Amino acid sequence: MAGLEPLYAWARAAISRPQDALICGVHWELVRHGYRCLGAGDQPGPDERKSELLPAGWEANKEVYTLRYKSTDDARELLLKAIMVEDSMILNVMDRSSQKVADVTLAVADYINPEHLDDFHKVYKNMEELRTRIASGIIAPLGPPAEKAKKEPEAEKKDPDLHQDYDPLRVSPRQPAGTRAPSWPSPLSPFAVGGEDLDPFGGRSGGMIVDPLRSGFPQPGIDPSSGIPGRLPPGAVPPGARFDPFGPLGAGRSRPDPDHLPPPGYDDMFM
Repeated sequence: MAGLEPLYAWARAAISRPQDALICGVHWELVRHGYRCLGAGDQPGPDERKSELLPAGWEANKEVYTLRYKSTDDARELLLKAIMVEDSMILNVMDRSSQKVADVTLAVADYINPEHLDDFHKVYKNMEELRTRIASGIIAPLGPPAEKAKKEPEAEKKDPDLHQDYDPLRVSPRQPAGTRAPSWPSPLSPFAVGGEDLDPFGGRSGGMIVDPLRSGFPQPGIDPSSGIPGRLPPGAVPPGARFDPFGPLGAGRSRPDPDHLPPPGYDDMFM
């Protein structure tokens, strides 16, 4: 762990017990996450400055270690109390601005070799686990320093040209106002059959519903807007409107249609 080794060498003269070495490791993890130590004790002292080093007198009380920290952006101030209970250390950390509290219990023997206090390369063990415990048990519940959180709202300012009434869920019109409707393709084209049913934008013709006036087959010359003798009076169909005739186009049939005759024996109740 870069940085912890020079810190341990600097504090080595004050380290006499395994819990002292563990406090050094915890302190450096807070430094790695953007905090600096202000001093020891609950109350601030004169001429305090943020530092990556441990303050004078940090190891005076071997049963309760009390340290104060402030984030590099001065947005958060933490009060750390490390309480020894038999062979375990209870870390209790409070954010003084939000009054949030987080705590973690560490078994000293899980992270410190007491017989190697003089050798930095052998005194610590399971440091990855210690790093994870501090990050998940203290840093995450209290939240990262505010300077990291400030970067998130900046994403909302990336596009200042967006109108205030912009609605990302609004569906744009299929055809801009003032433009002409697409021309009808040739209905006799083999590729036009069913084309409108496959076109999600409705810009083609050739669907399953046949328009007799645009079917492409020879038709008697009629104008629905002028009416259909015997069926519709003049003006019943608006000019240009789609018209689906409800009867055969042209004059009535002159010869009998087999469908007009009743089936043989239709009135015989025994058939």
